Amino acid sequence: MSIVEHRVLGDHRGQLIAIEGARDIPFEIKRIFYIYGAQPNTLRGQHAHHKTRQYLIAVSGSCNVTLDDGKQRITYSLHQPDIGLLQEPLVWGTMHDFSHDCVLVVLASEHYEENDYIRNYAHFQEMFK
Repeated sequence: MSIVEHRVLGDHRGQLIAIEGARDIPFEIKRIFYIYGAQPNTLRGQHAHHKTRQYLIAVSGSCNVTLDDGKQRITYSLHQPDIGLLQEPLVWGTMHDFSHDCVLVVLASEHYEENDYIRNYAHFQEMFK
């Protein structure tokens, strides 16, 4: 779990942020998805992964992300397109408090596999006992 600040490039024509897999984030990107149109009181995520690493960026608007590694729970505010949050495997993640204009982009280290998901929080907690 870590916040990463990216270098913003640009001039009078606008801003640009480049993110390269295995350079700017610590894995090759195999999947990209994004969440938009989420209501402010909506909870998204609410799961962990066995092996997938994720990198979350609010490219527009803002949201909060709460990460729980079985020992501590930390809430991060994503509200700048040059800030990313790394979520490691075996970390429970919940996205919440979406602004009306939030677009949350997620870069993932693995292709989608249902068996990689841990969707039961009680089962997740049992893994750390």
